[in-house]
Amino acid sequence: MRLFRRHRDRQTNRHRDRQAERPSRPVEEVDLDSLLALVADSLGYTCSFAPDGGTLTLSGPRRIVVRLTGLHTEARRRSREDWPMLVSEHLSHALATVDEPFDACDLDQVRPLLRTRIRLDDDLGTARVVGRHLSTDLVEVLTVGHGAAGRPVRPEEAGCWPITAAQALDLAAGNARGDEPLSVAEADLGGVAIRRLSGPTVSAAAHLRCLDDYLIVPADGVLVVLPDPATLVVHAVEGIGVVRAIERLRLFAQREFDRGAGALSPQVYWWHDGRLTLIRADLVSQEGQTRLVVAPPPEFARVLAALAVRPDGGTGDT
Repeated sequence: MRLFRRHRDRQTNRHRDRQAERPSRPVEEVDLDSLLALVADSLGYTCSFAPDGGTLTLSGPRRIVVRLTGLHTEARRRSREDWPMLVSEHLSHALATVDEPFDACDLDQVRPLLRTRIRLDDDLGTARVVGRHLSTDLVEVLTVGHGAAGRPVRPEEAGCWPITAAQALDLAAGNARGDEPLSVAEADLGGVAIRRLSGPTVSAAAHLRCLDDYLIVPADGVLVVLPDPATLVVHAVEGIGVVRAIERLRLFAQREFDRGAGALSPQVYWWHDGRLTLIRADLVSQEGQTRLVVAPPPEFARVLAALAVRPDGGTGDT
């Protein structure tokens, strides 16, 4: 252990000597670079920094240039206690993706390869991704790559781009809408009229924001289930029969979810005014029977109350 400590101290001292030869930089960046040098050494690489500190060249089993702009940005957002893990993940990711046919830190290269994919918040765990909540339990994740090989973009990669994360997500969703149109099929689900929108990739949910390109969206919106990332199933909210539709859609989504392969969510959602809202509907077993207990969010409950008193409230399903 003492031998490793002396070796590490010599590495750090040599790195600090090189730092002293550069123009003055913020002490936080100098400390982060020292940490980068230590982690690189533990991975079997020596390193040299560009004069402006914007890149790091790793020399060892392979020669790799690692961009640091996004890492510096991310480090400023986090406590110093997080830096060792942040640096370790950044260099490990750079080594793991060195054979990709693109540089994810170069927006000009990856712009047409950006897409969004919906993931359950619980499934993401501690993974560090660029994304935004589409609902309380679903996250719209930024991905890069070709088709099914697309992977999540890390914050340090997006931090190298001259646009914000929100702009990048909008760009990615626009790519999916423009390049991967959905097909629409009408169907009947236990007496409830539905439309099934299917696409060639896992970015179907990106089309929610242009749903009126595929069907007439009523003022009260539509019910949506997302049985898998390539499919949307919708039902127009036009009459009190929507209560029955929630039951049919919830059971359908649960069946698809239980099949496992590629399943996304067993829940029912409400798409209205550009927002996706979870309609909590739980399957409860009592005395050998299963019943559905629905707890609509307040805004949707008000819609149901209004539909119930409309003269045609019970006949408006389409």
